Amino acid sequence: MQIHPIVEQLGAYPLNALADARAERLQRGEPVIDFGIGEPHEPTPQFIRDALIASVTEEQNSRYPSATGTAELREAIAGWARRRYGVVIDPSIELLPTLGSKEAIFHLAAMLCWAGAERNLIAVTTPGYPVPARSALLAGAELLELPLDRQAGWLPDIDSITDEQWRRLAIIWITSPNSPTGSVASLEFYEQLAERCRRNGVVLASDEAYSEIYFDEPPPSVLQVSDPTHVLAFSTLSKRSSMPGYRSGAVCGDPLLIGAMRQLRPTIGLAPQHFVQAASVAAWNDQQHVDQMRARYAAKRKIMIPALDGAGYRSVGGPASFYLWCEAGSDGDDQAAAARLLEKGLLVAPGSLFGSGGEGYLRLALVPTLEQCEQAAAALNGQGL
Repeated sequence: MQIHPIVEQLGAYPLNALADARAERLQRGEPVIDFGIGEPHEPTPQFIRDALIASVTEEQNSRYPSATGTAELREAIAGWARRRYGVVIDPSIELLPTLGSKEAIFHLAAMLCWAGAERNLIAVTTPGYPVPARSALLAGAELLELPLDRQAGWLPDIDSITDEQWRRLAIIWITSPNSPTGSVASLEFYEQLAERCRRNGVVLASDEAYSEIYFDEPPPSVLQVSDPTHVLAFSTLSKRSSMPGYRSGAVCGDPLLIGAMRQLRPTIGLAPQHFVQAASVAAWNDQQHVDQMRARYAAKRKIMIPALDGAGYRSVGGPASFYLWCEAGSDGDDQAAAARLLEKGLLVAPGSLFGSGGEGYLRLALVPTLEQCEQAAAALNGQGL
């Protein structure tokens, strides 16, 4: 039996270590408030659950879902993009429903890059979401790591990419709002990067999972650039609507790329179930629950930032996402800082889990309840859980 050697090289998914640490503490009977994994704990709105239940009841004979999704779902996604960003997307050729955004992000590398291809380089940011890098390696591609510059608002220096690298690049990945830093790419940044990608034949892939969680101006989308050729934007309902278990999202952009994905995806069997699609229609069509969700995250942020700053873990991230990106204390050792906080009952992610660019920082996901955030703030001030 043979297993691809890259599987061993990749090792366990980096964030699995957080789940293990949480489980070990609970097994010892010690309390823990989990700021580690970015999984929303807010209740899924009742009207979304009702839409799912109604669909299950109506569909007496279960059918395979089409990889293109229902027309109603595609219209709902296009309608949301029009209201949110002012862009007109053709739901028949410029978007596809996905199983959340992770699987679509993962599969892009295999479609656009392979061992021996002329374009065998994929650019990712560090620190960054691990999936684009891991999928690139499994596809036989090489990685180009672009450090996020704190002085530039946690954006990568695109000017650092050489002409030779541009010739070899297949994909550049941008995450905005960013995980883990919470930074936001401006429309001007997107325009400049999109123009370079068009000129060099490179796909600009933007992970926009946190687009609706912001505490300043609404973040722009790469879909708003003047010419979206070679552009893809990945969205999900997991964070926007507190639906992580539903696995429902979308990819929108260049019809040539969407067409290739449409051709490939039936082979893999990638499509949300009909009842999930019905629930997703309800979610994409409603804004009120999104505003309410954002207000809850803002309240948690208001509690945690002063408490972290006062405890020596200064928040230095951007104005969006439900993450706080903090300095790891005076010694800059993120692993040691995470261990100290775990002793207080707070599970956080060391920045080094997100690549070498994250060393010296901590990421906190504001997913515990408001009451738990208040308990965590008290623990940071020396009061035990």
